[in-house]
Amino acid sequence: MSFIGLDIGSRTIKLVACENGTVVLRRKALTSHDPLAVCRSLLKDAPEVSIIATGYGRHLVKGYLPCETVSEIKAFAAGARAVLPSCRTVLDIGGQDTKAISLNENGRIDNFQMNDKCAAGTGRFLEIMATALGLSLDDFMASALSAENAHPINSMCTVFAESEVISTIARGVSRTAIALGIHQAIAARTVTLLERVSVADDILFAGGVALNGCMKEQVEKMLHHPIHVPEDPQMIGALGCALIAGEKFQGGK
Repeated sequence: MSFIGLDIGSRTIKLVACENGTVVLRRKALTSHDPLAVCRSLLKDAPEVSIIATGYGRHLVKGYLPCETVSEIKAFAAGARAVLPSCRTVLDIGGQDTKAISLNENGRIDNFQMNDKCAAGTGRFLEIMATALGLSLDDFMASALSAENAHPINSMCTVFAESEVISTIARGVSRTAIALGIHQAIAARTVTLLERVSVADDILFAGGVALNGCMKEQVEKMLHHPIHVPEDPQMIGALGCALIAGEKFQGGK
């Protein structure tokens, strides 16, 4: 018996199907201008019993697909505990937002914080900064990791930060130093958000930005604590939805 979770994010849509608590299918695609069509494409030939959706587009698809919805906070809490049962703190940095979630010893949500409506420090912010430096995302991360020194970036507003980066390049500052400075500025903002929910062992880093090794390194340095990045950090929300769907089915039997 299969249960499906959909995480309809601003940048990507993720699907996870579970049977008896085990993942049997993972799919991912860019959200594009038509997230509903993308969802239908991902669901094609997928086994269906129950679907639960989360993310930015969950309310959009609810009217067109046979699914229930849950908050991103609940979905990521469930997914994080599934891959790291000892998890007490969840950090999720996606395309447009950052979430910090604290869990009690039973995995229930104690507190959570989200960034404001500004996209500073998110995946989209990193994309824009990489473009301003004339680098791909991979080269942007590699440059930051190779830097011996960081050049501080003062503005975290996306528009102002882009202008600051461009003017800093014009003054002859190396791109590696700027790249590291950007990562440090985002990490500092992230740690402030985490500290608002009372960080506790163990910490799981989810979302697309968790794939950025420099970001993980900088957050760890500023927290003075290791963080765990799962094998496929972008799938945590969808996994949580699939598991919640299975629990609801069992509870309703």
